[in-house]
Amino acid sequence: MAFNQLEKIKNGKGFIAALDQSGGSTPKALLDYGIAEIAYANEDEMFDLVHRMRTRIITSPAFNSDYILGAILFKQTMDSKIEGMYTSDYLIEKKEIVPFLKVDEGLDDEENGVQLMKPFKGLDELLNRAKERNIFGTKMRSVIKEPHLNGIKEVVEQQFEIGKQIIAAGLVPIIEPEVDINSEQKAACEELLKQEILTHLDQLEQSEKVMLKLTIPTATNLYKELVNHPMVLRVVALSGGYTRDEANEKLKRNDGVIASFSRALSQDLYVDQSDALFDATLEEAVESIYQASI
Repeated sequence: MAFNQLEKIKNGKGFIAALDQSGGSTPKALLDYGIAEIAYANEDEMFDLVHRMRTRIITSPAFNSDYILGAILFKQTMDSKIEGMYTSDYLIEKKEIVPFLKVDEGLDDEENGVQLMKPFKGLDELLNRAKERNIFGTKMRSVIKEPHLNGIKEVVEQQFEIGKQIIAAGLVPIIEPEVDINSEQKAACEELLKQEILTHLDQLEQSEKVMLKLTIPTATNLYKELVNHPMVLRVVALSGGYTRDEANEKLKRNDGVIASFSRALSQDLYVDQSDALFDATLEEAVESIYQASI
């Protein structure tokens, strides 16, 4: 491999592109891109269309390592090819961008003001496949809606427990306990979450490094301690439903936190744009998110 992936993620300038919409969120992602549900008859056709969308993004000259450190993929994307190469190999060899994989199976029903991750099926097998595909790290998402201490404890416990399994498999986990931006007590949720994360970080072994993907906090620089924690490679922020402009503005106020945006990255891209317009639109998005991240 032509570049040191760990070094790039830990110290590189730029952001992580989230291209990991899964089964549940794919129809919405396609609709935002200008493809209605009547355009596909089944799941296979849907995933084929979304892979074409992601291929167009990844192969664009605007999607390059001067601005983008890593990209988060969905299982189907990892197993699909771009220009005859597996997506992760294409990212590494053609773009010098670090590949990550979304590994969770979605969210359980809300309880105690949170949504835990659904039970994992075949995680070991998936992690082995990810290693074969040269994936660097993983991502898994839970959601917090209310400042319910037991609920938040459960979320963080589950994240770190599975995170350790991922580390043991030789990958770097992105721990993602998202706080819902529409929560009426968002700031209170974030205070409790930070304390729980710190407790678990302090219990990690020296070799057990993690990344954190968090909602941009209400209180500026709330997560400074997490950014500076020796067990944390990087703290990245999700856009969580904010527009790109809102997310960028909020992100700029938080030192050391970089973007890992999904909708905010692709919000102005459409299937019927010419390649020149598509590339120019993506370049503008990439540039603005990069500036907010540095």
